[in-house]
Amino acid sequence: MTHSLTPRDEGNLPALGAAPLIRLDAYVAEDGSTVVNGHLLEMGGMRPPNEAILDAVAMFARTLGAPVAATVIDRTVQQVARLRVHPDGSSRTIADEDDLPPGHERTAAEEAVFPPLARVERIIQHAQREELHAAFVLASALREHLTLRRGAEDELSLEARAIEAYLAYKRGDHMLSTVLALTVARIRCRTDLHRAAPDVARATAAWQRLWDEGQVATRGQELLHMWERLSAAGLLQEPAHQAMAQAVRSRLAQGGRSVPPPASAPAALPAGSGAEPAPAAPEDKPLKPTRRGLRRFTRRAGRSPGAPA
Repeated sequence: MTHSLTPRDEGNLPALGAAPLIRLDAYVAEDGSTVVNGHLLEMGGMRPPNEAILDAVAMFARTLGAPVAATVIDRTVQQVARLRVHPDGSSRTIADEDDLPPGHERTAAEEAVFPPLARVERIIQHAQREELHAAFVLASALREHLTLRRGAEDELSLEARAIEAYLAYKRGDHMLSTVLALTVARIRCRTDLHRAAPDVARATAAWQRLWDEGQVATRGQELLHMWERLSAAGLLQEPAHQAMAQAVRSRLAQGGRSVPPPASAPAALPAGSGAEPAPAAPEDKPLKPTRRGLRRFTRRAGRSPGAPA
């Protein structure tokens, strides 16, 4: 599986004179690894992720001398929380409707402070040092927040998911890599079939490393359907891609399994087809909506880390 990890130019780093932060973001992975604004936090001892996040966001609020908003995606509880943190260290959770108004201007302002490309640069640096766990967690955090802000079909969200798939492959988690890469390919087949072949090829490369027969059959059937769509559209022109399509067909045939498109994986629809599309990324684990009074992210003024709210 190939996905270039080449450092970008130095102009991707955040500008020192950037406008005050509009909203920070944080991410807690399923193993408790914690990221704030694209930086992996050092979690010494048994410090809970929620306390580390509150301390980090409060530091920004004190620096700015004003309340700071934050969005926390916590995969340990499958929940997204929206916070308001004050310079005195106090914090409270807020409902979606109390968050900063949505819109392209806000997203642009937030990403001007900590650009996604600067975060990609950091991921690349970790990967080049063979710090694959850190690189993968940072890539997951970037993909989750870009998807939340921009949607799964956004170009930056797709690129982050492709990087995450590549890093999962490098770590030897070929099942996760296949799932992530297939989602990229599925979206691309629906929105821009002319650009889909390289993404289907990356998904195929990860799938070729699977050994579970059920997963080989299910994922392989979807891949074969994608290759056949590309062929029917006259877009299967690269010899390497033709060879990969034949490899999928042969492996499924050798397993003695039929290869019609499975009922659980409907044909990807071209943009503007008028039919109701399937969810863009159906294998993303759903997040529970924010609710008020989430105690682990609520802190009174003057409370020390770890003290009850």
